[in-house]
Amino acid sequence: MKLSDFVYDLPEERIAQTPVEPRDHSRLMVVHRDTGAIEHRHFYDIIDYLNPGDCLVINETKVIPARLYGERPSGGACEVLLLKQLGPKRWETLVRPGKKLRPGAEVSFVDGRLKCRVTDTTDAGGRIVEFECEGSFEAALDALGEMPLPPYIHEKLADRDRYQTVYARQDGSAAAPTAGLHFTPELMNRIRQKGIDIVPVLLHVGLGTFRPVKVENIEEHEMHSEYFEVTQDAADRVNAARARGGRIVAVGTTSVRTLESAARDGRLTATRGDTSIFIKPGYRFQLVDALITNFHLPGSTLIMLVSALWDRERILAAYKTAVEEKYRFFSFGDAMLIK
Repeated sequence: MKLSDFVYDLPEERIAQTPVEPRDHSRLMVVHRDTGAIEHRHFYDIIDYLNPGDCLVINETKVIPARLYGERPSGGACEVLLLKQLGPKRWETLVRPGKKLRPGAEVSFVDGRLKCRVTDTTDAGGRIVEFECEGSFEAALDALGEMPLPPYIHEKLADRDRYQTVYARQDGSAAAPTAGLHFTPELMNRIRQKGIDIVPVLLHVGLGTFRPVKVENIEEHEMHSEYFEVTQDAADRVNAARARGGRIVAVGTTSVRTLESAARDGRLTATRGDTSIFIKPGYRFQLVDALITNFHLPGSTLIMLVSALWDRERILAAYKTAVEEKYRFFSFGDAMLIK
């Protein structure tokens, strides 16, 4: 298939710049794969589409304040975006300006409280850097770093926690698993009380989120790997839900990628490692029955993933409807349930 097959028209004013409050008051588009019907609801209505015995799979990764602004020895400004931890103070990063930050280059952040040196380049155009600081690197990052909001969000984020899910637990992501931003603790409790098992898995969102598809033939696109984990407890609970006839409802594309990466012969296995799985039309899902997701960028691997779960033409038609109905798009936007 071609990249142009996944492009749609989106007016800039439809891109959400600020989050809705409360979180679960975002709008929800519900698409029924069996009939093609579309409903317009609010996110707090999600509970109406979850049944006792279902399994709701969430990604408990936590976004780190991964964007650092510093200075080169010449005094020139630069930016370092942390993507993937390779060691205690060693990271894969994206940097700007790339031409000025080649191996051997040094960067200082806030009067030298934190420093880094570029040690290598990556095949994807990133940099490997080594940090040095007095005291805890994590404390320095928390004090000096900023939340890595996507480039299409121009408004300043007043509350750093608003770019975290309420169930975020494990530091490591360079971007939020945004479908989960709609849940509140109260909504989570109501879901549990209805008899739905909420199962955490882990995928640290990395470079793949920022890297556009640049080839017209999507078969030639290479996905960047991201770290994921599935515990034995999570595997047992997902498999038990399937055995009792419950559906596996993934919250976000990162949960989908984790589940499908750890699937073996229709069962979830306990595993950890890196995944570069590329889910696109023609893919045969092993575990995922339904998906809660945000609306995605035109031509992105994420819109290809949701097209694999339903149907490319129907997904694009649903997106056109969302534009006409004035849904809010992307990270702080509204949600879609594909069931």
